[in-house]
Amino acid sequence: MASTTQFLFSLPPKPPYLLSYSSPSKPRSINITCCLSIQQARNDQTTSSGSNALNGLRVAFAAGGTGGHIYPAVAIADELTIVNPTSELLFLGRPNSMESTAIPSAHFEFKPIPAVKLVRPLFSLRNLLLPYFLIKSITKCFTLLSKFEPHLVVGTGGYVSFPVCLAALLKGIKVVIQEQNSVPGIANRFLSLFADLVFVAFNSTVQSFPRKEKCVVCGNPVRLSLKNSVSKALSRLHFFPWLEKMEGSSEEIKVILVLGGSLGANAVNIALLNVYSQLLLEHENWFIIWQTGVESFNEMESLVRSHPRLLLAPFLHSMNMAYAAADLVVSRAGAMTCSEILATGKPSILVPSPNVAEGHQHKNAFLMADVAGSRVITEDELDSTTLGSAISEILGSTLIVENA
Repeated sequence: MASTTQFLFSLPPKPPYLLSYSSPSKPRSINITCCLSIQQARNDQTTSSGSNALNGLRVAFAAGGTGGHIYPAVAIADELTIVNPTSELLFLGRPNSMESTAIPSAHFEFKPIPAVKLVRPLFSLRNLLLPYFLIKSITKCFTLLSKFEPHLVVGTGGYVSFPVCLAALLKGIKVVIQEQNSVPGIANRFLSLFADLVFVAFNSTVQSFPRKEKCVVCGNPVRLSLKNSVSKALSRLHFFPWLEKMEGSSEEIKVILVLGGSLGANAVNIALLNVYSQLLLEHENWFIIWQTGVESFNEMESLVRSHPRLLLAPFLHSMNMAYAAADLVVSRAGAMTCSEILATGKPSILVPSPNVAEGHQHKNAFLMADVAGSRVITEDELDSTTLGSAISEILGSTLIVENA
């Protein structure tokens, strides 16, 4: 007699900034319990407890495009590895992309797929060949999933996850999706109709999905490295080694972490370009760690003057140290960045991108303003003067509080 596999999902501890969990109102083959685990139970065998229940578990992740889609999947994979190191995990994403570098760096297996992006507006001529490329991508995903034979596919949104999750559904593999933003994108909105569960970050997000009974509000997963305590002093030495020889009190040092997005945020980069020199000139104990984004780095590097208290980088892989070193974060308002700012407890200035679909970042930014007191500067308001004034005001008030 053929055996069936039942998956039991359980949730992480309730984040302090969430009011309540929501869970499906109808019984499903995937059940919600109260601790983070995935448990296989077979009809002909008593369900075992602990890590033995997870032996042989295989999970495929569909994640790519930007850090906002990649790092939630990495965070979930980190937790699964802790629950049971014998779990087999596979990531699918585009070749020669951010995920093709970030995933192997996180020590997970990665396989490339030919994902294709939907161009906006929807009726653009560039979308004419979309069905052909989508079928080609689904076929490749189907082949890879057939070889790996996962028990579950986890999609974290975006066009990279779309063909993987569709291939999984065609194969009869259970699919769950995770939505980081306050409003879901096209891919997750469509996939939610067929997914077994939809994990969302905010209570308000549930209203955006047509099948609300599938939604579970559990916050955004944060990378394991950001949860580990890292010394501020050691983190600063990681970026500025010469600080070890610096005379005077290290308590007077203020570090500004500027995150230009994983690919680049031109407006933020330009505003900082026109004010960084003045900030460093007027405040001799201020330091700047500036992630320009991969696509903006060469241009910024050619325009920025070298300075011992300025670190310029296309992308920061040691984000745990970057957050630990920082006294203030200046960033776009991507959902995962907002969650990481909440998790690390850092003051922040958020500049939501007006170019992101569904207005995600504006909603994220103003939610952060309500929840964490973040300063929000819209792109229309952003220039070197408004950015410089906001940085000086926040770091100045921080200094007053510390000296009080």
